[in-house]
Amino acid sequence: MRTAKRGMIRGAVAVIQREGRFLVIRRSRHVSAPLKYCFAGGRIERGESEAQAVEREIHEELSLQVIAEKKIWHSQTPWGVDLAWWEVSQPTREPEPNPREVASCHWMTPQQMLDLKEDLLLSARHFLEAVARGEIQLSSQA
Repeated sequence: MRTAKRGMIRGAVAVIQREGRFLVIRRSRHVSAPLKYCFAGGRIERGESEAQAVEREIHEELSLQVIAEKKIWHSQTPWGVDLAWWEVSQPTREPEPNPREVASCHWMTPQQMLDLKEDLLLSARHFLEAVARGEIQLSSQA
């Protein structure tokens, strides 16, 4: 897997699965890429590991306590963000979106996500395409 270039913005993305569906958020109007659908996650803060960032972001965005279990992919967005994609433990309860960051959350199949067309954040589309090509091995919890 590649690593981020020095000075590049780094982010961590949570891949949470349940019964063949992914936990997907619709971003609030108050954040970058407003109202786009994507996986939960965000910027890795200084001194924070990727796993710590994933766990913190899920808590901040969805009020969930999860464990970042395994890094499954790495990508760079067309807008210059270096992303670490992590499989995350299933939450023990339903998410409670923080309205400052998340307009809504949904459990969606990959096809439902792809059917969102331009409402789906491009990085999420790239992830789903890599899964379909067999580049990413997801755990059996899907």
